[in-house]
Amino acid sequence: MIALIVVVVIIAIIAFVVIGAYNRLVALDQSADQAFADIDVQLKQRNDLIPNLVETVKGYASHEAGTLAAVTQARAAAAGATSVNDKVATDNMMTAALGKLFAVAEAYPDLKANTNFLELQRELSDIENKLAAARRFFNNAVSEFNAVRAQFPTVLFAGMFGFGSEKPFFEVDAADRAAMTAAPPSVKF
Repeated sequence: MIALIVVVVIIAIIAFVVIGAYNRLVALDQSADQAFADIDVQLKQRNDLIPNLVETVKGYASHEAGTLAAVTQARAAAAGATSVNDKVATDNMMTAALGKLFAVAEAYPDLKANTNFLELQRELSDIENKLAAARRFFNNAVSEFNAVRAQFPTVLFAGMFGFGSEKPFFEVDAADRAAMTAAPPSVKF
């Protein structure tokens, strides 16, 4: 009789551990998915702002067609991205294209003083700040999910529950990382 009670208690403990591990994985998976959805919202807002920005710059810098086309192409690619890796790649492409667009704007003092351009630039800066915060939140959620998924005893059950692989981080690609480690631009007056 005591042996039966011990077996039942051991089975109950194992069941609680398994149920707890599953529930924790589900909660962390949902948290990461929500964080990715927040990134999606910010990327959509940025993509919706791009045509207005391009049209404003077009009026002042119509002969900068290559830069404007690169921004438009990056926006189109971003609209079709679905996976984390695709969104990272198109986000990096958009950031580079916008950097070139703002470099072009520097050559046109009238454009830099245009209130519409300044407002669009301010809105884009605000969205970029929100996007950076959303990326940090997503990467934190992914880090927590991946850590719990790899911990004992969860690692024993993760594959059975459909959580067999790590989630990818939203991170800068190698080319952008190399550009960040290059010498900073010099400012001269």
